[in-house]
Amino acid sequence: MMTPLSEQILTDWQVRKTKKQKTAFIEWMQSQIPGLQVEQGGFGNNRNLVLGDVKSAKVLLTAHYDTCARLPFPNFLPPKNIPLYIGYSLLICIPFGIFAFLLNFVLGFLTESFFISYWGTFLPTMALLFYLLMGGKPNPHTANDNTSGVITLCELIASMTEEERAQAAFVFFDNEENGLLGSAFFRKLHKKDGLEKKPLINFDCVSDGDHMLFVLSKPAMKAYGEAFAAAFPSTAEKTVYLEKSSNTMYPSDQANFPMGVGVAALRKKKLIGLYMDRIHTVKDTVFQEENIVFFVEGTQRLLQSIL
Repeated sequence: MMTPLSEQILTDWQVRKTKKQKTAFIEWMQSQIPGLQVEQGGFGNNRNLVLGDVKSAKVLLTAHYDTCARLPFPNFLPPKNIPLYIGYSLLICIPFGIFAFLLNFVLGFLTESFFISYWGTFLPTMALLFYLLMGGKPNPHTANDNTSGVITLCELIASMTEEERAQAAFVFFDNEENGLLGSAFFRKLHKKDGLEKKPLINFDCVSDGDHMLFVLSKPAMKAYGEAFAAAFPSTAEKTVYLEKSSNTMYPSDQANFPMGVGVAALRKKKLIGLYMDRIHTVKDTVFQEENIVFFVEGTQRLLQSIL
């Protein structure tokens, strides 16, 4: 059973997109977690939430807390099937291509000006893309992306002893949805704190699926691959995949760090392989609590072996 803090995040705090929404969430989190600090700055005016001493920490446990805009189509992600991902991306582009073609035709017919038809097409099309992907209405349901990651960190904080927490730093990244801006700022801010030698385990979309994916950078795989395999064994209900970042696509905050490890839960079909298909839409409502337990207990075993 989850802590009351996690239960309340799931029921009351799934929307954290606008400045006002983030401010309210930050203030509430600080009232619930003593010692939680805000590190602010960088492009996008990020507000990362940090618990612990990054410099002395031996491991970083992270998740992004910002939430996405509601889209009319899911952010479909098959991390091991790159051709399918490219094909899906091109399919999504078709409506925008039709919109741009028709607008260009109309402007060209009405004005007979290349300058007006070109810029009158390019700017509105880019504005529409930006609005849909970043500036649109907040998605009202974010159980998987990334309320699940935030709750995983909260459950880890609650389950660890004071001595164990002293060896770790917990970071809730801002602006992942806008291009991994919060984690980029965090790395720049802490560039003298030895981040290149510290494993960073990033939980992003961990509550929808029974196939548990760990994407490790080359240095992380070399140093900790065996430890991850021992700490997260497959079970009758959950299947674990340890994959290299060089041949697996999982774009999240761990990509900004040399020792980054991305963690996710996915579903699987025969022809598609591993995939995620509900995030960024109102269908992002699946929250498998047993997944959180799986990742928390496995992370505890992992930390016992590497710290």
